[in-house]
Amino acid sequence: MRVLLVEDDDGVAGALVEALRANGHRPVRVRRGADALIAHRDADVVLLDLGLPDQDGLEVLRKLRRIDPVPVLVLTARGDERTVVRGLRLGADDYLVKPVRLAELLARIDAVARRSAARAQEPDDVVRVSDVEIDLQGRQVLVGGRQISLTTKEFDVLAVLARRPGTAVSRQQLMDEVWGNAFVAVSRTLDVHLTQLRAKLDRPGLLHTIRGFGYRLGE
Repeated sequence: MRVLLVEDDDGVAGALVEALRANGHRPVRVRRGADALIAHRDADVVLLDLGLPDQDGLEVLRKLRRIDPVPVLVLTARGDERTVVRGLRLGADDYLVKPVRLAELLARIDAVARRSAARAQEPDDVVRVSDVEIDLQGRQVLVGGRQISLTTKEFDVLAVLARRPGTAVSRQQLMDEVWGNAFVAVSRTLDVHLTQLRAKLDRPGLLHTIRGFGYRLGE
């Protein structure tokens, strides 16, 4: 797998590049955000540090999400809740705080790559609930005929519910299907994405909360 590592610390980058190569990946390392916005075209997964010398990594993530759906794992020393939430809202597929165990990092890389491949192979299907149309293959959502913009994770959450319209889906199942492991995913992460999703859809009553269990799309 081609892994783009965006990391300005030579010591950290050297260790990660060596570990990635030892585990069968093909890493390419860049130091600056500007370089990442060019090199992402050849990557299957991006590992993105936030403390970059030329611009903040969150700004790099925002720009990247405008042009490429490539999976992005934020790998940073910033573990405060505000930054984690902002990174997820901007479309990060995962968020890891340094120091991270190598085995976990490799597992997370594999997980986001699998989910990305699965999304690319989704059947051509459009789910309609009221005046909301969810194109599972094209990854587009129309509300009242108007297209709305969702982050990768917001769409993933909606897609899990859209594949089972009118059916209750547990929080555990949502986290497992979207993040790959319900026990690894942070519960508040799901809450953040659902709050953002409800605001963007602007259809009260479309996403139902089932207290103590999970959520349902439509009646």
